[in-house]
Amino acid sequence: MNSGTILLVEDNPDDVMFTLRAFERNKISNQVVVATDGEQALDYLQPADESKALRPALVLLDVNLPKVDGLEVLRRIRNDSRTAGLPVVVLTTSNEERDIVDSYRLGANSFVRKPVMFGDFVDATKVLGVYWLLVNEPLPPWRGQG
Repeated sequence: MNSGTILLVEDNPDDVMFTLRAFERNKISNQVVVATDGEQALDYLQPADESKALRPALVLLDVNLPKVDGLEVLRRIRNDSRTAGLPVVVLTTSNEERDIVDSYRLGANSFVRKPVMFGDFVDATKVLGVYWLLVNEPLPPWRGQG
């Protein structure tokens, strides 16, 4: 299993709590770093001091974020050679078709609509965890990637 860090980019404290509980219930023990807005996420991933950069095993990215919205965060992740290969799953309550299309157009690896019921959310996080942390083979580091 990939034991790397998960970057959860989510501004809603309830959704952060539900996600952490769902990971716990599914025995996903990876460290989770929470960014509560898009600017903070970019500061973790693309800091001025590259030695402080976070290279998570998985980025879970909400679309509707303060400061820098999720789609702009995704655009910047994909346009930077240091972060372009990170797996990014858009995990959002948005049901806008435009958000789905834009997410994939900008390079999201997956788009998942957050289930409303906690039990369904637990099931969805289990699938995400199994696939992205156990089944998926991550991109190996290459020159230019931190």
